[in-house]
Amino acid sequence: MLNRSFILAGVAVIALTLAGLWWLTTRAGTAPPAAQSSPPVDSASAAPGHLRVEARPAAQLGIRLAPAVAASEAPFAIVPALIQPPANARVAVAATFPGVVMRTLVVEGDTVRRGQPLAVISSREVLMMGADLTRANARLGVARSNAARLSQLSREGIIAGARADEASAIAVETSADVSEKARILHMVNGHGASGSYTLTAPIAGRITTARIQTGNSVDGTSAPYVIDAANRYEVLGQLPERLVGLVHPGMLVRIDPDIQGRVTAVGSTIDPATRSASVKAEIAAGPGIVAGRATNLLISGPTPAGAVSVPAAAVATMNGRTVVFVATKGGFAVRDVKSGGANGSQAILLSGVKTGEQVVIAGTSALKALALSR
Repeated sequence: MLNRSFILAGVAVIALTLAGLWWLTTRAGTAPPAAQSSPPVDSASAAPGHLRVEARPAAQLGIRLAPAVAASEAPFAIVPALIQPPANARVAVAATFPGVVMRTLVVEGDTVRRGQPLAVISSREVLMMGADLTRANARLGVARSNAARLSQLSREGIIAGARADEASAIAVETSADVSEKARILHMVNGHGASGSYTLTAPIAGRITTARIQTGNSVDGTSAPYVIDAANRYEVLGQLPERLVGLVHPGMLVRIDPDIQGRVTAVGSTIDPATRSASVKAEIAAGPGIVAGRATNLLISGPTPAGAVSVPAAAVATMNGRTVVFVATKGGFAVRDVKSGGANGSQAILLSGVKTGEQVVIAGTSALKALALSR
């Protein structure tokens, strides 16, 4: 009886164990769908060169996009150059009449606008010219009155018409004399009553030379001030012999930090010592643009068809390859690109990306790590 009881107990334990296993298996087979959802990044099932990244994880990775735009200019060459004012942008302000400096209104280094007073000079010639103008005006009044009187007498037949014509000619001549003296005083900003005239800036720019002091004398041949035109500079570079004939006027140039201009002239004579020709470009003023400064001149030329411009941050290096991550449906494609150099903060791509495609400009490190882990 005892052995029979042990046997029955063993069978019951086995039956209960089997029932428990069946129940667990059934529960595992009916797991909630949430446990079977796809992960945000599934690189194993993605096509070669494609990274599958959903929108929310992409935002969490800090990924930002920018469009690729068609590029018309690409870096061509970098040459050493010197910044200088253009030949036609430096103006000497001459003292028209000799005299004594009464006041100076600007100093070397000041920025001036066109027509701004620079100095006041007392001059005997201006005083005499003012007196001559006063006398000429008096003569003009008499001549006009006389011409009007004789003209009336001529019309009445009292005097010959020739006398009236002579008086009219004298009035015209006197009027021309008044106009000439007044024009000269106006040109030099002269004041006949005080016998002084004012030097003014003929152009807007910066005072680069100021050889003038209060109390000193000036003559009519000196140039107390020299002004360099504002916002205009010339860059003189040395173009290697191999590039002569390839660079031409109108090509885009750039100087750091992103100051742009255009080539204005290219020399045709090779310097035997440096084996280079001269190249000139005109640029605008900007930070660090100072006459006499040595710099590097980046010359750009037309790009081949299909070239695009993207932010420089979009370009990455992976396993010795130059790549760009391009946004695609459901993720990003790793594109091999051919770089055409940089144009300021923009990179020029000659192949690999089309105009209008969205490229990754932030978060490239995370995508690069994901691509290398595949």
